[in-house]
Amino acid sequence: MLPRTEAVNSEEFIFYIDLVSEFIKKRPLMKAISAFIKEKDKYNVLTSYGVVLFQKDDNPISVYDLKDAETVLNTINESWETKESKKSYLENGLYEILAYIFRKSRETRKNYRVIIISDTPSNLSEDYYNALYDLLIKAKKFSAFIDIIRVGDEKFYDDDVKLKVISSETHGGTFYCPNEKLLPNILGSLIQNKKEFKVIKSEDAEQVLEADKVFYERLAVDLISISPEDNEICNICEQELCPICEAHSDEIHKCFNCNTKYHSCCAAKYSLAKNIGFKHIFRCLNCETLLKLDEEFVKMVYEEDLEEGLPELDLERPISETIEAEQVPNELEDIDVEITEQAPPKETKKIRVGGFFGKEITIETKNNKNDLISEIPKSSERENPISITSLKPPRKRGTILIKLCKICGATCGASDKNCPTCGAKID
Repeated sequence: MLPRTEAVNSEEFIFYIDLVSEFIKKRPLMKAISAFIKEKDKYNVLTSYGVVLFQKDDNPISVYDLKDAETVLNTINESWETKESKKSYLENGLYEILAYIFRKSRETRKNYRVIIISDTPSNLSEDYYNALYDLLIKAKKFSAFIDIIRVGDEKFYDDDVKLKVISSETHGGTFYCPNEKLLPNILGSLIQNKKEFKVIKSEDAEQVLEADKVFYERLAVDLISISPEDNEICNICEQELCPICEAHSDEIHKCFNCNTKYHSCCAAKYSLAKNIGFKHIFRCLNCETLLKLDEEFVKMVYEEDLEEGLPELDLERPISETIEAEQVPNELEDIDVEITEQAPPKETKKIRVGGFFGKEITIETKNNKNDLISEIPKSSERENPISITSLKPPRKRGTILIKLCKICGATCGASDKNCPTCGAKID
């Protein structure tokens, strides 16, 4: 099987320069971005860069996947004099960037870090923002993070709430830069890697709208037929004949991007284990291309797995009862009877009742606690268990209930004034 790493070890930073006023000049901006890229390149992460900057007459310049700082800075330098200087195109620029992220996410997995540097609130209608918000929900599922730096000396802006919603929904932040000298420090705080998020979290899968499902299905690509010169060996099971269905009709197909080959059954099993939230949409185990299978076929494989699974436990039967019935040897069932039969003989003791002149009788002593327990029928214990709520505390002895005659030692009642045996007076 081809190796596949779960962690994303590459990032692309996209700088969206949405600057209309002259609050931030070109030189300080380029110097801050240059310092950011230089510091970022020290980390052992595959990093590329992009730039989006609107020109006059609603004409955006967008370049992506640049490998060095020089190309990024040249793009900004060449486009600065003709950049838009009347209004903000915040929503339009984000549409452009998100469209690029969705296209690239079809082919590979990486973290996309969008850094917006803006100085003017946009005046587009609410419909634009609602459409953008729908795209933002999808974008965060593709490990896209948006940080916004609002530059300017105003204390409050009309779009403060909108910016914070955009950044928070994509696990980013909103920062305010009232002085151009603070820009390098703010950018420097964004160098650290963002935590990677799965494309769609499993707990969110059932909450994804049907419209979103269509979106991901259109983004994903079907497996294609292999060429005559390709080896007919599945890269998952490493066999020519599918070991799951053992059917020669299960032809091998491949990923269009890297030629990794799959049996239909093997691909379905892999998709069930490694899907993006929909059971029939998964990423290629080699190149991370977003692929899809026939949904009904994957559903059938999933249902067969459930039928072939382990038998369900009898939840109505206590677990302790199950363990006792299945694991305790039969030879131990009569152990209590054997102990009772082999109990040691009881000891006897003679005592005198009625004092020194009383009658002498013989009684059985119970020195062993187990003797007392063995005499209790076990069936009665199980049939009539003692409830703890029925137990009562011992009665306090506030008065003496019996008295002894000092003359003959006979036992007298509490109300007796004379000994019933010898007639002596009882104190």
